[in-house]
Amino acid sequence: MLVKKMKEDKYKEAIQLSEYAFQYKVPLDEIEKRIERMKKNHILYGILEDDVLVAKLHLLPFEIHLGEQKWKMGGIAGVATYPEYRRKGYVKELLTHSLHVMKEEGYTVSMLHPFSIPFYRKYGWEVLSNRLKCTFTKSDLVMLPTDTNTGKIKRYRDVSDFTDLSTVYDQYASTFSGMLVRSKDWWEQITEGLHAAIYYEDIVPTGYLLYSIKDSKMEVEEFVALDKGARNGLWNFICQHDSMVNTLEIITNERDPLIYSLVNPNIKMEVSPYFMTRIVNVEAFIKQYKFNKSRESVKIKITDTFAPWNEQTFLIGEEKSSNHSEEMEMTINTFSSLTFGYKRPRELYEAGFITGKKEQIEKLEDLIPIQQTYFYDFF
Repeated sequence: MLVKKMKEDKYKEAIQLSEYAFQYKVPLDEIEKRIERMKKNHILYGILEDDVLVAKLHLLPFEIHLGEQKWKMGGIAGVATYPEYRRKGYVKELLTHSLHVMKEEGYTVSMLHPFSIPFYRKYGWEVLSNRLKCTFTKSDLVMLPTDTNTGKIKRYRDVSDFTDLSTVYDQYASTFSGMLVRSKDWWEQITEGLHAAIYYEDIVPTGYLLYSIKDSKMEVEEFVALDKGARNGLWNFICQHDSMVNTLEIITNERDPLIYSLVNPNIKMEVSPYFMTRIVNVEAFIKQYKFNKSRESVKIKITDTFAPWNEQTFLIGEEKSSNHSEEMEMTINTFSSLTFGYKRPRELYEAGFITGKKEQIEKLEDLIPIQQTYFYDFF
């Protein structure tokens, strides 16, 4: 077997490979911290030639929110090969191996950030969510009405207690499919170097910002509000920086009500696909997934070249009779997309990604809950 689980003595080589492949440099005083994080959170798989690490993949054990449910998720990161060892099938070996490992260890789904969407689509991953980047000028910073009697903002340069941030985030994340379940260690990692502002309604946290300010530019990495009061209060806090900033950027989801509520919503907006997901084990996924209650059932034939255990026909819904002669066919990509909620069955059928009769598609529409996908994190 080419792929092996790497021991800690190869972690520094893994960092060097990432530096070369992704064209960045880890400061010398940061290397030990990176290695400690890898010891704690990463499982490193690699391919060696002459005892040199020439290709690698990091598997990160996570959980995600899928609505109110929490799912075990295998995060794929740091996939890299030195150029002189490319086109030998090493990445294919690493990804295929990781799928087998995740199935055996009970990971129902997997996610990754792609350097190339077409590349990872070949292996069964599909787009999970889009990101919306909004760019504002100073003239756009017009305050909104808010109740100043009960709402207040607390600003933090360095966050040491993540309880209030986590309380807001968990409620927000449970309204989406795909959001990461964040540990204290993860909070420490993602807030490093950022300011935080938390909005309180009386003493209850109902929203927060994670942001930075540099060279007259404010970048809001996370704008999370649970209601109108928090949304307007956080926006007004941003507007109070109008003497300090010329440009504001906010990363948020496409359905966030913030932009619509502004005095002038005519701003620069850029939507781009972000993370990808794939179902690792369809049978286990179907058992856990909360389909809508329906008196109908459908048969779905799945194609999954790199996880052959998924290449079956699955019955979804309450079986009314044993006569299910009609079935739909789709790839694991399509099944992942529609069950997470990135695309609806009708959309995928009209685009040619599902084959079958239209009446079967309508039954599937009834079975799949309407969900919004989103993902804020990066790994």
